[in-house]
Amino acid sequence: MTIAEIIAKEIHVRATQVEAALTLLAEGNTVPFIARYRKEVTGGLDDAQLRHIEERNTYLVELAERKEAVLASIEEQGKLTDELKHEILAADTKARVEDLYLPYKKRRKTKADIAREAGLEELEQLLIDEPRANPETTAERFICEGFPDTKAVLDGARAILVDRFATDADLVGAVRDRVYAEGTMRSSVAEGKEQEGAKFADYFEFSEDLTKLPSHRILALFRGEAEGVLTLNVDPGDEAVYEGMIAERFDLPVQDSEWLAKAVRWGWRTKLQISANVDARMRLKEKADEGALEVFKTNLRDVLLAAPAGQRATLALDPGYRNGVKCAVVDGTGKVLATTIVYPHQPQNRWDASRAELAALVAEHGVELIAVGNGTASRESEKLAGEVADLIAQAGGKRPTPVMVSESGASIYSASAIAAEEFPDMDVSLRSAVSIARRLQDPLAELVKVDPKSIGVGQYQHDVNQVALAQTLDAVVEDAVNSVGVDVNTASAPLLERVAGLSNTVAKNIVAYRDEHGSFTNRKELGKVPRLGPKAFEQAAGFLRIQGGADPLDASAVHPEAYPVVERIATATGMDTTSLIGNTAVLTKLAPADFADDTFGVPTVTDIIAELDKPGRDPRPEFTTATFKEGVNEVKDLKPGMILEGTVTNVAAFGAFVDVGVHQDGLVHVSAMSNKFVSDPHDVVRSGQVVKVKVMDVDVARNRIGLSLRLEDEPGKPNKSNKPAGKKRGAGNGGRRQARNTQQAQGSMADALKRAGFGK
Repeated sequence: MTIAEIIAKEIHVRATQVEAALTLLAEGNTVPFIARYRKEVTGGLDDAQLRHIEERNTYLVELAERKEAVLASIEEQGKLTDELKHEILAADTKARVEDLYLPYKKRRKTKADIAREAGLEELEQLLIDEPRANPETTAERFICEGFPDTKAVLDGARAILVDRFATDADLVGAVRDRVYAEGTMRSSVAEGKEQEGAKFADYFEFSEDLTKLPSHRILALFRGEAEGVLTLNVDPGDEAVYEGMIAERFDLPVQDSEWLAKAVRWGWRTKLQISANVDARMRLKEKADEGALEVFKTNLRDVLLAAPAGQRATLALDPGYRNGVKCAVVDGTGKVLATTIVYPHQPQNRWDASRAELAALVAEHGVELIAVGNGTASRESEKLAGEVADLIAQAGGKRPTPVMVSESGASIYSASAIAAEEFPDMDVSLRSAVSIARRLQDPLAELVKVDPKSIGVGQYQHDVNQVALAQTLDAVVEDAVNSVGVDVNTASAPLLERVAGLSNTVAKNIVAYRDEHGSFTNRKELGKVPRLGPKAFEQAAGFLRIQGGADPLDASAVHPEAYPVVERIATATGMDTTSLIGNTAVLTKLAPADFADDTFGVPTVTDIIAELDKPGRDPRPEFTTATFKEGVNEVKDLKPGMILEGTVTNVAAFGAFVDVGVHQDGLVHVSAMSNKFVSDPHDVVRSGQVVKVKVMDVDVARNRIGLSLRLEDEPGKPNKSNKPAGKKRGAGNGGRRQARNTQQAQGSMADALKRAGFGK
């Protein structure tokens, strides 16, 4: 099959759709642009499908290139047969190609090569053909230079035989697949590491089927091994099965020859088992990376697309004790109006003075929101914010709303080159307060300035493939930014850089042009920006918004190339564009097919009409905040049975972490998320979502909190667990640990996660 046909089969679309997408990508079009504005060409492929096509095409092109190189190498050796050529061309993975290439690969001279040069292949064949003959007697006549006795001769013959095992592509592939399908990962604690590696205690005596190991557990095991705490071993299962596979593949009469039986066992243990174990670990790592990237990708998208508070004046508090609470006031556009540091907490305890100073700032600048970072001293600072808000209300003003905000990555931003460029004269500690204020107003616009790995929603992100991680997260950020759109007159350069088609240089040039010439009044003016050429304009224009410009369409997601379609619609309805926009009664009666042509088909016209109905609509949810329970400020204040409101801070494959306002996230295990079976926690909650939870168990000494989304659950009692119907879950083979009820699941998982450093 062609590359397009292979990919089409994988994602269940037509090959012509894939071919069209590959052509567009090759022409320099971006995924967001193709997904939004080239639906007719691709048959409506979405951004996820397009990114899969892009990634798989890269892999398959590399695979094809490797096949050509391997074929050329074997042909150069004069050993390429039609059958081998067919097998190589039919290989669907790089691993299969390398297996087929093994016998022909240039390598250092091996023991098997030396034995062949000494003519011992004849002996090897005799030992197979005459299994009942005495091996030593048969070997005597093959003694020669380099092989002075029968032992050396027989070792040489064995080396040739084992080399055949290790370079047989079909056998290597079959053994590798079987080990992965039927093998078990076993771990034990390294001698003397029990105390030092306590956080890996769950894995001190552990085993689980390779195919059943979840992503987070694989990464935890590998991390424990890397830190010298755990010893890992892939147990392939019954060795006799694999030895039988070898004997059958080469038709070896091992039942009649002890020498052959030992040679097969030697080949299994010294070659095939080792390579199969390495392959199994590689597969586990790939599986773990894929799972971790998927979790990170989903969480990052949820955080970036969290509800914006909007253009409202905001006071931000970056909490701290000894070094004070860093404060910044920004206006509705994010412009910094004032900064200060107050010292309400110990050791200074200037509570009244701090409250008065902040109340004055709120009154002076008309602050509507008070953003409180959720780090150290956050609950105390939230109490301060509440009292400030009360003072304003008592004085007859509008009470500002205190909101807890994740400060993950704020310190990274404050010390970055971007922050230094934005606020060259501002103290680093105050920059983080500005970031906290702005991320409440518009999380997407502010978080694009922070390395995605520092936003705090990953799962073992330092253990996964860093290149793949960066590529995956960059794609998420790009898709999120373009799904929302960007106000070209207020956006920062880091935000503009994420718009389809715009480079870092062009983004900076847009800001520089804006600073010199004032706000853009229409999209056409973008053509005057240095280095923003026709191709970049084509890719970016639909995602850039101009509010209050001369043409109302410039504030919408309608691409300038499609403005003529809007003109046709306006003419047909007898209305001008301004009157048409937002006129639901008229727009809902239109038939997209009436305005389609060879350039703009029904899908695009449908999008245009929807956009005219709600121009520039924001796909993000409405802004809501969690209200933390009064008097519940620390883990020790929690009691089983409490029902609390909180914010989901992170979602993993095994559950979700929820901030209930006690400086320590609680865990809702997947088994406590619903009365129905939940295979993916993301189906139930998302990062940033406000939820109600019940406290199921509290371990103050170890700062561990078990929560449930099922408010009817009773602490300390067996509750209905989220298990798939018809499947028995419990203790597995080799000491596998499985939770037996909701409380145990929460406790053991929370314990393991905390030890692994997951969560706050």
